[in-house]
Amino acid sequence: MGRPLSGTRVGSRLQEVGLRRAIYPGSFDPPTNGHLDIIRRAACLVDELVVAVVQNPAKSPLFTLLERQEILQECVADLGNVRVGSFAGLLVDYVRAQQAQIIVKGLRAVSDFEFEFQMALLNRNLAPEVDTLFLMTAVSHAFLSSSSVKEIASLGGSVSDLVPPYVEGRLREKFGFLPVPGRGQRVERDS
Repeated sequence: MGRPLSGTRVGSRLQEVGLRRAIYPGSFDPPTNGHLDIIRRAACLVDELVVAVVQNPAKSPLFTLLERQEILQECVADLGNVRVGSFAGLLVDYVRAQQAQIIVKGLRAVSDFEFEFQMALLNRNLAPEVDTLFLMTAVSHAFLSSSSVKEIASLGGSVSDLVPPYVEGRLREKFGFLPVPGRGQRVERDS
């Protein structure tokens, strides 16, 4: 866990910070090993990390908001300085409500950076006191996305290298598959 900073230079302002709290927002539908890598690494940099599940009415998630929160809580149970929350609306409003100073974003590719850089500038405009911390994904997770995990799982493929075992079980349950006897072998439940 990080040490509290005092008199830390942030941008062009001197900010007194007691507890370093960061928000890692996302849909996490479902959380992948890439998400968990970012969570673990970010948790080492701050005193408290809030993994914030976004409630976006424009999206149709596979898992409900409560399911995603529960899945994440299971995935981060071993991390003492990580908690799971959720929000709807502006991210900077949630960051302020949580009295956080940092937004954490994971980057897989240049295309992620272009989008996230624009969002960071917008957030900085709305909340100058909040900084965005970009963490590059591990090379082993650079190709990974929740969308690809859902597609593979929906077709009965193994996602055991892409998500934690608990998440794989929840995906199989959601798609109505029994545990797979071998990679790529799809076994449907009889109803």
